[in-house]
Amino acid sequence: MCGIIAYSGHRPVVPILLDGLKRLEYRGYDSAGVAYAHKGSLAVVKQAGKMHQLEEMLEGRQNGATSGIGHTRWATHGLPNRNNAHPHTDNGKGLALVHNGIIENHQTLKTWLEDRGHRFTSETDTEVLSHLISQGCLQKKEKFEALAWALDQVEGSYAIAVIFQDEPGVIWAARQSSPLLMGLGEGEMFLSSDIPAFLSATRDVVYLDDGELVRMEPGGWQVFDSGSRNPKAKEVSRIDWDIRAAEKGGYPHFMLKEIFEQPGVIQDCLKGRIDQDKAQVLLPEVEGLPVPERLRIVACGTSYHAGLWAKHLFEHWSDIDVEVDIASEFRYRKLRFRPNDMTLAITQSGETADTLAGLRMARESQVPVLGLCNVVGSSVARESDRVLYTQAGPEISVASTKAMCSQMTSLLLLALYWGRRRGTTDESLERTVVTHLRALPGVLEASLPGMQRTAQDLVQRYRESRHFFYLGRGLNASLALEGALKLKEISYIHAEGYAAGEMKHGPIALIDPAFPTFVVAPADDLAPKTLSNIKEVLARKGEVILLSSPSLKFFGTYRWDIPELVWPLSSFAVLPALQLFAYEMAVELGTDVDQPRNLAKSVTVE
Repeated sequence: MCGIIAYSGHRPVVPILLDGLKRLEYRGYDSAGVAYAHKGSLAVVKQAGKMHQLEEMLEGRQNGATSGIGHTRWATHGLPNRNNAHPHTDNGKGLALVHNGIIENHQTLKTWLEDRGHRFTSETDTEVLSHLISQGCLQKKEKFEALAWALDQVEGSYAIAVIFQDEPGVIWAARQSSPLLMGLGEGEMFLSSDIPAFLSATRDVVYLDDGELVRMEPGGWQVFDSGSRNPKAKEVSRIDWDIRAAEKGGYPHFMLKEIFEQPGVIQDCLKGRIDQDKAQVLLPEVEGLPVPERLRIVACGTSYHAGLWAKHLFEHWSDIDVEVDIASEFRYRKLRFRPNDMTLAITQSGETADTLAGLRMARESQVPVLGLCNVVGSSVARESDRVLYTQAGPEISVASTKAMCSQMTSLLLLALYWGRRRGTTDESLERTVVTHLRALPGVLEASLPGMQRTAQDLVQRYRESRHFFYLGRGLNASLALEGALKLKEISYIHAEGYAAGEMKHGPIALIDPAFPTFVVAPADDLAPKTLSNIKEVLARKGEVILLSSPSLKFFGTYRWDIPELVWPLSSFAVLPALQLFAYEMAVELGTDVDQPRNLAKSVTVE
């Protein structure tokens, strides 16, 4: 959600800022802008719309400026127009600022500033922050003190980068509940919301923590505690993937590339976590951590669906009581934790605001927290007692695909591992599942091209449909929810996911020939129950797309067979099939697949 890039070094800054902003487009945005120091003043160029519109405004501005800030905005306060786009300045244009997050007390601060002569030109909370820092400069002698004073007045979340007219080459930054990190180059410094923005230049990064204030310039950097004003030592980390992992690699869209990367994602997730001789799960990351009696899974969106899916595995194999909560609801419940509880926070980015809030509530109640995330050094990774990394690599498309596959793989391993430790999973069952899991990447790799062709055929049949049901039972109910979410996200078609047995409790009233039903029913113990739901739909002249495995002898209006796999591994074939149907529908309808309207990749505000 929103993207920040800042640079201070020896190279022309405008091309670097534009390149960084392009690499942050996947986070979702509706306007973009840059600011840079040039000839004793600050130049600010911004525009609503896509990056090419900003590029056109900047064409020919290859000047001598070597430091600046840039931003892609996802609107929260104020319409997505040029006036509300970042960067924002103070009245005297002595500073320019970009900001991710929400300043919750911005209206109070705005009134206070207006009483002191400040005049505002936008509807944003960010402009209030730029004026507040300007006011701080009037009250304090040093920039550091002015920034720290201003941040002391702020309630809410922020990641900011600030440049001053009278300090060319110096960039100030701070964060609170919004991601921000530095990239360390040779005689040059980068600052960004995410690693891909500067990965072509350096792999050395410093992850910033809440309450930290940064001063950086080409010759070096310092981090301070914003509250105490004291310097802080920070560790430099090395990124072990390269920029090619964040590029399309010949695919028309990142989403399609990431769907086809899922066999490799499973392989990477298994590395170092399987005893090859015993066909047994090894999870050194959670070794020594007590197995919980009750597990509270906290997540949002696709990660929430992964948690719902895993609930069945933990209950079947580990004999653990499981509650799965949407993080934005969990954080406002009156919770009663018990001894031997554990909270599992699932998030691709490790920065999801509601999930982080839930994690912190659990920690305040002295409940151990296990984080499951993809991004090394993220807030969830740092704040959890233990962390399982999903090893998915960078996921650029806004609609999550391979991230869910990696989460499901990690959760499956965890359920088997805890089941063995509790003595509730038979060793032969674990060997069987692990053996089939090791073969799964090859099965998927061979099947994905055919799945894509089937999805393309289906789309031609249903391209005029404006509504869909998705039905499933057991762990397939969570996949039905995910299939409906994917179709909504990228094709803008209304879709509803339901546990199949709930259809009779109201939704069946919507069934008619123009309302197709996508049924997820691979051959398992619950398939016969789901078949009765299919008959109910067909009896009302509804069309049924049956996603199943060959051994299930039943036909809907359209039969789509996936590979025959043991429970619960059939889910790993169902998932890309649902994703490919949504993808091909979006392509057919001409929507923006990788950057759907109104969506952001990482939701870092409430």
